[in-house]
Order: sequence, then structure tokens, then C-alpha cells
Amino acid sequence: MAEARSAVAEPRVHYIEEGRDAKKDFFRAFRKSLFRRFFRFRNQLWNGLWPASLWNLGAAVASLSVLLVGDWDVFKPITTRLWWTGDLLHIHTGIPFYLRVLLVSTSVGILSFIALLYIRRYLLRILLGYRGWMYEAPRTQSASTIVWALLVRLVSGYRPATFSYQKSLPRMPVPPLKTTLKELIKSLKPLYGENSEEIRKLKQQSKEFERGLGQKLQRILVLKSWWDDNWVTGWWDKYVYLANRSPLPINSNWYCLDQSYYKPPTKPLARAAVAVYLYLEWRQKILREQLAPIVIRNTIPLCMAQYGKVFSSTRVPKEDCDQFVHYDSTESRHLLVIREGVHYKLDIFDVNGSFLSPESFEKQFNWIVEDAERNKDNYTDYEKSVSALTGIERVEWAKIRQDYFSQGVNSESLEAVDKAVMVVVLETKEFDVKDLSGKGKYTLHADGKTIWYDKSLSMIIYNDGKYGLNGEHSWGDVLVIAHIMESASSDEFVKYELLYNKDGNSLPYTSTQHGPLRKPVRLLWDVLPELSVQIDRAVKFNQERNEDVDLCLSDHDAYGKGFIKKCRVSPDSYIQMAIQLTYYKDSGQEFALTYESAMTRLYLQGRTETVRSLTAEVVTFVKAMMDSDASNKEKIHHLQAACNRHQQLYRDAMNGKGIDRHLFGLYVLCKGLGHESEFLKSILCLPWTLSTSQAPQKQMAESPSNNLKKYENMLSPGGGFGPVSDDGYGVCYMVASDHKMFFHVSSKTSCPKTDSKRFTGLLFKSLADMKGLFEEGQQSE
Repeated sequence: MAEARSAVAEPRVHYIEEGRDAKKDFFRAFRKSLFRRFFRFRNQLWNGLWPASLWNLGAAVASLSVLLVGDWDVFKPITTRLWWTGDLLHIHTGIPFYLRVLLVSTSVGILSFIALLYIRRYLLRILLGYRGWMYEAPRTQSASTIVWALLVRLVSGYRPATFSYQKSLPRMPVPPLKTTLKELIKSLKPLYGENSEEIRKLKQQSKEFERGLGQKLQRILVLKSWWDDNWVTGWWDKYVYLANRSPLPINSNWYCLDQSYYKPPTKPLARAAVAVYLYLEWRQKILREQLAPIVIRNTIPLCMAQYGKVFSSTRVPKEDCDQFVHYDSTESRHLLVIREGVHYKLDIFDVNGSFLSPESFEKQFNWIVEDAERNKDNYTDYEKSVSALTGIERVEWAKIRQDYFSQGVNSESLEAVDKAVMVVVLETKEFDVKDLSGKGKYTLHADGKTIWYDKSLSMIIYNDGKYGLNGEHSWGDVLVIAHIMESASSDEFVKYELLYNKDGNSLPYTSTQHGPLRKPVRLLWDVLPELSVQIDRAVKFNQERNEDVDLCLSDHDAYGKGFIKKCRVSPDSYIQMAIQLTYYKDSGQEFALTYESAMTRLYLQGRTETVRSLTAEVVTFVKAMMDSDASNKEKIHHLQAACNRHQQLYRDAMNGKGIDRHLFGLYVLCKGLGHESEFLKSILCLPWTLSTSQAPQKQMAESPSNNLKKYENMLSPGGGFGPVSDDGYGVCYMVASDHKMFFHVSSKTSCPKTDSKRFTGLLFKSLADMKGLFEEGQQSE
């Protein structure tokens, strides 16, 4: 039992220790607190004044002072008004002239500055609501779009901090109800048939809904959009993620992988130390708002709210609805490190409060590996499998957490887990460099008893130095993690000689003088017999679900986006057409309702919207491809028409004109107000047989070109997710370069109709057939 073992374990006593200077420790902590408060105050001030700045205020006061002192005739109307304002403010005329000038100019300057601040902020919000630029090619922008871009840059402030744009971002509009219902019916016609009984019934139901309950719900949604930061995101987070009672692994959590075929020449724990250091360095940038906000085309900013939730966050299970908790940096100052089932609390600062260097992290990881090897037999299999509880049904885990983790040593250890910045798993496993599928599948769900699925971010370091990420989904979307991973990977290779020595060990990297390291603390679990039964059931439950996942991760190196762009279509649309053609072949000539996610971060607190990729144009293209009598010219025409339609839908989704979030919002309101709508219920319950998503490869302009030969094996394959439907596929793809693409295809082994490897093979055949259309056309010319 944990109580017996704790009697012979090292006492969990924190500093101050014997031999240390209490006064120095006090002043060191006081200095750190001042620095932290300074950065927060500076960021709050900077963001509160942005897009204006204190320099604008100083310039206004100085200009007004010059006008008042100069008293030139040409400016008499202005100076008269300024003195009159001073009288209104009861600035006494008997005080010294220059002091009166300063008081008047400062008072008027502050009022003018505040007015200018809000004018610029709301003008920028209005300007950023313009979306014409998205429907125009970058090199053929209209005169109105060029003028708009110049105005945005003129009104925007300089050197924005990470969250400076937040108060200037537009709020997402609510689409017209009539348009949403019309587009809904249009999206379902390819699935059911133009004049099918299902379509006739849906048309009738939609008309009744639009004339009746729909009008009331729509008015309330519009009102909500006026006062809420984002009328749908709060509901989406709560009802789609936190209120979902299904297990997190496979259903919700996602995974990402580092470089595809590159095998680090460094020692595994050195790679782990550098990777962790670079991710935590990102955390420091976010906390201090030193990370530049993402701006499209150097003009249009994206919402950065999700970046503040990446680290130090956890999802706490509750019986009805989970709770998302983000901890302040004053509370979250350690990592949760897991080695062979043993959990450790590792401080990321030394005893002097300095951020650990890569070299220090490597020392700490080595200590943990050695300590785990010595002590793993002192832990029962149940104690080493506590993490399995986070992978079961949420209601069951909530009850277990309340019953067995609310007091004593379990409560203390659980608090350390919840408050951890992130989880680091030092795995004993490794995969062949070419076994991307095996590595991807393990990173998605592991062995069912290692990953703490509730944590926002877990890094799994394999025994060969390669790593993957597993993340909880309620806090945000994988685009943010892809950005961080890209930055960390780029920094690692650009600064390789500063991070590693010739022996493959990590270097200090920074010139900061570090103090003594705090010894990692081994966490203890008091596993009673009743709890051991629950843990055993959880492990078996998780492993049974893991075995049902069929994941195939492959790279397509026949061609990449370079060739697709020559076809004058969007690479994303082109790939979606290939997926539709593949499913038609795989399913025995059937079409499926298809989900593709599009980000809506052009709006404040935006997350995603659904692109319904199955369209009438897709059906025409797929049938043309299967028709041996159709000419290549006809097939190319239908392909381009389908891609153009898809691109239009994707742009509309990004612009808040999608239909699924609107229908979801209407349904939430309907239920919340005590109404029932069979129409909304039937629409929202339609299964997404195909769930697709594109992971971005290059979000940073300063990253090295993906097309360079020397980086070919270092390209990240991106990440993926489990299948959404029991009889469908999950397809995530990464357009890595002009010459390569990666595809993650997942399905259920228990479904006799699906096979991920078969689907991937058909997908590659579809891509080859589509390329052949253009090659044969060129030869005939």
C-alpha cells in the first residue's frame, strides 16, 4: 500500500532546505514576482491601448502644447477651442502659463487619444469584416481589395503582441435562416437523390420550421451574436466536447507525429530534453505575449485565443458535463513525466527560479529513467495503470475520481497531474522508421494505460528519440499544435549545433547560470482493492477498443501540390475529389455524407465549421470517372467544376456562412427553451460516414522550404484521428511539399465493410487516374 511505502520514501518536503539563505530566497522570489507582474501589466496595457499606443498619446499632447504655446493666428480656431475646453475642466487661469498649457494639452490629449483608440479599434473591426479578398486570386486582386488592404494596414497598430488583435476582430455573423435551409436541402440531394421521398419530406419539414419555430430561434440567435464574443463557440465547447460522455481516446483525442523518416542521431533522452525545452520556450513566449500573431497575407489576423490554453490545462470529469480548467503559471510550474507506469513531478525551474536548460532536462530525465528502473517493481500493475481510468466513459471516471481521488495521497498526486504544464511519456517502445502506421496508431491511443488522456497535451518520446503528440480536443484545434510543432522542429535543425554536442548529448544552450536542480518527486497512489478492480476493467476496456482501430498512414510520393497547382485547382479540393472517388469504389458505388473541417478563426473565438464536400458536382465527376465512354476533356471539366464548387463552400464556411454550426445553434436553443423539433433532431443525427481534415505543413514564413531535397525525410506526416462512424472512415491528409503528401486513414476492424489499407490503395489509384487525365491531355495536344 502507498501508506507503507511512503514511510520509507524520501520526505516530500519543499524548499527552504537546510543550508540555504532564507533572505536570499525571499528576495529572489520577490524579484520573480515583480518580473511576472511587470510582464502582465505591460501586456495588459499594450493590448488595452492597441491599435493605438502611448506614443500616440505623447504625440497628441506634444502637438497640442506646441499649438497653445505658439498661438499662431492660422490655428486660432483650434487654440480657442482648447482654452475653452480647459475652462470646462475648471483649469484655473491663475496658475503659471506653461503649467496651464500642460494641463490643458494633457487633458484634451487624453480625451482625443481615447476617442482615437476606439475609432481605430472599431474601424479595424469593420474593415476586417470584409471578405472579398478571399474570393479573389492573390495576384489578381481588385482595386477595392487593394485599397481595403492598405486601410487595414494603416489603421492597424505596429508590433502587435500575441493577443493584441483580439479586441479588433469581428464577431461571427448568424447566417440567414432561409439560406441555411436551402443549402441544407441542396447538400443532401446527392445522397438521397434529386426527387427522392427523403428530399420531399425534408423540404416540407424545412418550410414548416422556417415559418414557425425557426423564426423565433433565429431572432434569439441574432440577439446572442450581438452581445456574445462568439454565438456558437461556447455551446460547441460545452455540448460537443465537455458534455459528451464517450471515452476520450479514439473518439475525441487526436495525434501528431514529428519527422517522417528522419531518425535523430542524438541520444533519445537528449532529444526528449531538447523537444521539451523548445515547447516550454513557446509557452514562455505565449505567457509574455512575445509570439507574433498569425496574419494572413501580412494583413488579415487570426484569433489567437486557443494559444493561451495549450499548456497547463486539463479536462476534469464530471457526471453531467466535464469542466475545462486552465491553471495560472504561478501554480503550473512542473511536468508530469511517466516512465514504465511510474509518475513523476518534475519542476521546470531550478531552486533559483531559472528555467531549466536542455542539458538540465536531460539530467533530470536520466535520473527518472534510472529511478523508475529501480522502483518499478515496488509498484503494483494497478498503480502503474492509473492513467487507464482517463480512457473510460466520462460518467464512470467522474464517479471513480470522486470516490477514490478526493482525499489523501491520491488527491495530492492528482493535483500534481492536473496542474502539470504538459505530460511527457518516456517510452521504452520504438518503431521501425518506415512503420508510420504503427507509430501513428500507438500515439493515438498507446497501450490503454500510459497516456493521461485528460491533459491538454502529452508528448510521447520513443526509445529511438522520435516523438509524437496526443492532445485533448475541448480546448482547441490541432492547427495550433501543428504551428508549435513546426516551430520547434525548425528551431531544432537550424540551431542543431547549439543544442547538441558531438556525442549526441544536449547542451546548456543558454548562458544563464543555473542553480541546483530540484529532485523529481515520485507520485504515489493508494490503490485499494475496490479501485484495483476498476483499474483492471479500465485497462481491458481501453485495450479492447484499441484493437478495433485500423489505421493506415502512408506517404504519396508520386506527386504533390506542385502538379495539382498546374491543374488550376485548389490542392485541398483536388484531394477531396480523390477521396470521394475512392469511397465510391470502396463502398460498391455509393456516396457518403462527408465532413470536412474549416477554421473560422477570422472571427473572435472562432473554431471550426463544416464543409459538406459531397455535392452534385462531385457526383457528376465521380460518375464521369467511372464511365469508360467519357472523354478526358469531359472528366477534366467535371473535376474543375467540382473543385470550384468545393472551394466556394470552403470559403463560405470560413466566412461564417456554413450551415452546420447554424443548425447546431438552433438545436441548442430549441432544447434550452423546452421545444422539440424532429426536423433539427433528424438532421443533426445523420451520420458522417466520411470525416476528413487537412493538417497544415507550413504556417511560418521563416521555416525552411519543404521542397529542399535535404529536408525530404524530415517532413512531418501531420496527424490524424479515429473514425467518427463505426462503418466509415476518418481521413486526415498533409500536403507536405510539391512532391509529397501524407494520408492517415482510420476505420474499425470490427466493420466488415471497411479496410484502411484497402482504402489507401484505392486512394492512391484514384490520384494516379486523376493525374493521368491531364498527362494524356497534354500528350494529345
